[in-house]
Amino acid sequence: MAQLLDGKTLAQKIQDDLKTKIPDWVAKQGRPPGLAVLMVGDNPASAAYVRNKERACEKIGMASFGKHFPADTTQETLSEAIAQLNEDEQVDGILVQLPLPKHLDDVALLHQIHPDKDADGLHPLNLGRLLRGEQGIRSCTPAGVMEILKAYDLSVAGKKAVVVGRSILVGKPLALMLLAEHGTVTMAHSRTPDLGAVTREADILVAAVGKPNLITVDMVKPGAVVIDVGINRVVNEETGKGRLVGDVDFANVVNVAGAITPVPGGVGPMTVTMLLQNTFLSYCRKLGV
Repeated sequence: MAQLLDGKTLAQKIQDDLKTKIPDWVAKQGRPPGLAVLMVGDNPASAAYVRNKERACEKIGMASFGKHFPADTTQETLSEAIAQLNEDEQVDGILVQLPLPKHLDDVALLHQIHPDKDADGLHPLNLGRLLRGEQGIRSCTPAGVMEILKAYDLSVAGKKAVVVGRSILVGKPLALMLLAEHGTVTMAHSRTPDLGAVTREADILVAAVGKPNLITVDMVKPGAVVIDVGINRVVNEETGKGRLVGDVDFANVVNVAGAITPVPGGVGPMTVTMLLQNTFLSYCRKLGV
């Protein structure tokens, strides 16, 4: 059986650490760190994510400035809201909850967020800093993956790492982070011929596609570290009940891998935690620390 990489427990540990630090900073500075989350419409999944983020803020003593807009909100209204948050001294991090309704230009809105308040690490300037190896805010989910590897002393240096998925949210930034830690990185995707032949070479295999059970046991090198970023809801046709599964066939791969993240309870909790950590770091940098 593979070692389980418990992202839920690690996320709680990091949040507890922030919870301990924040009161001292509030006593010195007169205000807590502040995170603003903008949500448009009533997508149930997005609403659940936003609630989780707002609760997490409350638990650690971080101020939450949630702004919820109706589905027919205009680009101009959201643009104006972001401009106001950029100027708000109480706000250290800004997040636009994706996906947005189709009539909105999400890229333009993300670009408008001030890079120093870009809690999700998706502004071109922060992605450019990652590419150049410079200090800056890192994308939350990839940063969470790297924290898991670090917490379990799973060194990347000298290892073959394969990232399946090339999104700007996870695949591309994570490949750069693994490269920065001296891994030899291969990116695979939907047009990669013989995907299994590529993944079987991986000492560290990351699945970030959004396709249930894409990675089967025959695609995994024995003893490999398997990081499952996928979060997919599947419904039992007989009972009608849904459950979350990853991109990895966990039930079988767990018997071959050396270490593996479960779904749920693996990478997911780390994403929200890194969002909080990014906001706290922005708060500290604003104060010159």
